Amino acid sequence: MIKNVICSSISERRTFAIISHPDAGKSTLTEKFLFLGNIIRQEGMVKAKRSKKYIKSDWMESEKKRGISVTTSVIQIPYHKYLINLLDTPGHEDFSEDTYRVLTAVDFCLIVIDAAKGVEERTKKLISITKMHNIPIITFVNKLDRSSLNFTKLLDQLEIEFNMVCSPITWPINHKYMFYGVYHMLEDVFYFNSEKSICNNSNVFNVVYGLNNVLLKNIFDVEFIAKFREEIELVRLIYKSFDCSSFLKGSLTPVFFGSALKNFGIDHLFKSILHWAPPPTFKISHTRKVKSYEKKFSGFVFKIQANMDLKHRDRIAFIRIVSGKYKKGMKLYHVRTKKYSIKTEVFSFIAGERFLINNAYPGDIIGFHNHNNIKIGDTFTEGEELKFFGISKFAPDIFRFISLDNPLQYKKLLKGLIQLAEEGAIQIFRSITNNKLILGAIGKLQFDIIMERLKIEYNIYAIYNAINIFTVRWIKSKNNDKIVDFKEKYSVNLAVDIDNNLVYLAPTSINLNLIISRYPDIIFCNTCEY
Repeated sequence: MIKNVICSSISERRTFAIISHPDAGKSTLTEKFLFLGNIIRQEGMVKAKRSKKYIKSDWMESEKKRGISVTTSVIQIPYHKYLINLLDTPGHEDFSEDTYRVLTAVDFCLIVIDAAKGVEERTKKLISITKMHNIPIITFVNKLDRSSLNFTKLLDQLEIEFNMVCSPITWPINHKYMFYGVYHMLEDVFYFNSEKSICNNSNVFNVVYGLNNVLLKNIFDVEFIAKFREEIELVRLIYKSFDCSSFLKGSLTPVFFGSALKNFGIDHLFKSILHWAPPPTFKISHTRKVKSYEKKFSGFVFKIQANMDLKHRDRIAFIRIVSGKYKKGMKLYHVRTKKYSIKTEVFSFIAGERFLINNAYPGDIIGFHNHNNIKIGDTFTEGEELKFFGISKFAPDIFRFISLDNPLQYKKLLKGLIQLAEEGAIQIFRSITNNKLILGAIGKLQFDIIMERLKIEYNIYAIYNAINIFTVRWIKSKNNDKIVDFKEKYSVNLAVDIDNNLVYLAPTSINLNLIISRYPDIIFCNTCEY
């Protein structure tokens, strides 16, 4: 009976992340999903920052001030019989590590592409991480209401950069430099936006069935209709028709065209998410494959957010449920600490808002208070020793040395930085020779955010300065003598991270390659599992 309830709840859930390059329209698309789920009652909430109206998912003061997404937001959207767990990832290029980690907690991704810009640099990075986890991808080409690239060239670019087959589900109708709507390749239906409706004998049509329907003559000239039919035949010849099994394997991506701002094409996209996208299935642990319909509860921490409520200085651990059912008052086993506890307050989320819950199922994102004893990558079960794969730190791109106006605040600074580092916002490296604190991040703006949060949330005034570090590598070896020898010779270039893992600080790429060649028995890793 319990298994039947779990299986039924699993089939109704869709857990995914929306990812994109900055300014591709991700926040606008997220808003449309919120509107469809009746989470917001008014569209058009993505405004300039001076209007003081913000997308529901941008809840931090830094986000409101800058008008960008800084941290991943978790949004649960009920829609008919479905429950959608949407993870709205940071859109700014400086916040990609949070996005990388979130990809371990979802079952598929929705990638948003700007029709005028195509595949941009950040999108390439996100795709590479997505493919590492073999996650199915749905593609939405946005901003069709503006000038765009040639559509076939755009799809060709997608296939090259994604290294997967593109299957167009809808195809844009552009006539005389104007966007009229889309033709649905699978349904054989024309969908026109409200501004381009067809009028015939006092009747208004937003939908026309069939590629050869005579009603098309009421809006297009004969030459365009013939040319468009030829274009559709060519598209069907060049690109593979949609195959759900290939999509679920991650070798094919269905492609939709539309405009989030004009609220066009969103319904087609939303239906595909409900009908084609996978419900929660399984996750791989160090010992076995854990399937979603198993009776026993399991889940892992993929995000920690400090100070969501500044009045209480709380810290929330976000857990992706992998299997079983969470029930209020149940005893959970914290695998790393080997301790049982009962969490009296467990939440679901709509961005910065949270709601107490009694039950949750695989695919759901739940959260509970973290009293400095939970870390990213931790596993909770009903007693089984499990550790899930793939929750990694990545070598930062930029490094800074941090110093204080008031040296007496060092302990307070270290505590604040450790809490922020446990969120995954930054990485901290402490030199083994002089205890100097070095921060690592994906982009420069991240340091500005950290300084701002230290000031607002911890009342610490700190500054950062450039430091000569090209990259870092985590050091591993089965031969302990080699590690001891290495530490003696290169101590000035060594540090430990927040988990006390040994790290080599490479000043240049030449230096790194030279060191790697000198020590073949030592593994220099650019990622490190939490």
